[in-house]
Parts: sequence; C-alpha cells; structure tokens
Amino acid sequence: MASKREENRDDLRKRLIDAAEARIAAQGLAGLKAREVTTDAGCALGALYNAFEDLDRLILHVNSRSLARLGAALEAAVPPGAAPKEVLLALAQGYVDFALENYQLWSAMFNHRLPDGVEAPEWHREEHRVLIAQIIRPLQALRPDLEGLALQRRAKTVFAAVHGVVYLGLTGRFVGTPREVLPSEVAALVEAMMRGLSA
Repeated sequence: MASKREENRDDLRKRLIDAAEARIAAQGLAGLKAREVTTDAGCALGALYNAFEDLDRLILHVNSRSLARLGAALEAAVPPGAAPKEVLLALAQGYVDFALENYQLWSAMFNHRLPDGVEAPEWHREEHRVLIAQIIRPLQALRPDLEGLALQRRAKTVFAAVHGVVYLGLTGRFVGTPREVLPSEVAALVEAMMRGLSA
C-alpha cells in the first residue's frame, strides 16, 4: 500500500505532466517553460525537480502519453476483419488523422531532443515500438518471406515513408504535400508501396 508521501508525489507528477501536456498542445514544445508549467500545476518551481530530474524528463512523460494515445488511435482505425492491405491503409490514415488533430503533441514526440550524451531511458525506447508494432502483422501477410530482423526493418521503412510525407507536409517544408491533400496523398503512397510489397 502506497504511503501518503508516495501518493502526494504521484499526484504532483500527474499535475506536472497534465500541465506540460496542456502547454505543449497549446503552444508547442518550443514554448515550454518550467516556471509556467509549475504555476499551472499549482506548485513551486523546485517541486518540478523533486518529481523529475529535469524538464526534459517531464517532456518524456508527456511524449509517453502521446505514444499511448497514438497506439490506441491506430488500433481503433482498423476495421474488424480487414484484409492486410486494408489494415495498412487504415493505419496510415489513422496516423495522418492523429497528426492533424494533435499536431503539437505529435510534433513533440519527434522534435524533442535530450542533451548530448544523455540516452533516453529504456522504458521510453520500448514505448516507441507502437510506431511499427501494428504494421508487422499485415506486412508479414503480404511478405511471408520476411521474418525476424528483416521484417522489423521493412516495417520501419514503411512507417518512415508515411511519417516523412506527414512530417514534411505538416511542418510546411517547400517540398511538403499541402495539408488539404495529405490524406489522399498518403493513401496513394501506401497503395504504391503495397503493389511492391505484394509483387
């Protein structure tokens, strides 16, 4: 049974994560300031460093939530009994929808950088598996010759292709796909990849 002190610390951590998440969702990662987060959470500035090592570790926990929400959104995007090609198309569209609807939080997952020489904790690296985990099964159905590491690599390539188009489009790069046609262009990309995958 958790002690009162542990309960208070857990409550503080939750309030800080909630506050940081709200700030990132509203203003983006670049605008996140420790003093504003602690004010929003109703605690002193020093309390942040009692709950987390630093602001970067707090951001990791916000990104952890976003990864979990993305995983749930991708799972919900796939209709029951869908064929492998339909699954990949649904996952791609689910990914586009999540990025469009949660742009700042989605962006923070990929734009946050820890200081040089600091590694992300293992638990957070493990959570990134949600980005390719749901691609593997339909991909294996289309390419039964791929197994193990080769299958993992191909799933990462499929994800990277979709993510690249979405990232360039939503960050307004010169070569990026316009936001209004992003869903249809991503669908066209996935269909083209599947023709190659099932060849």
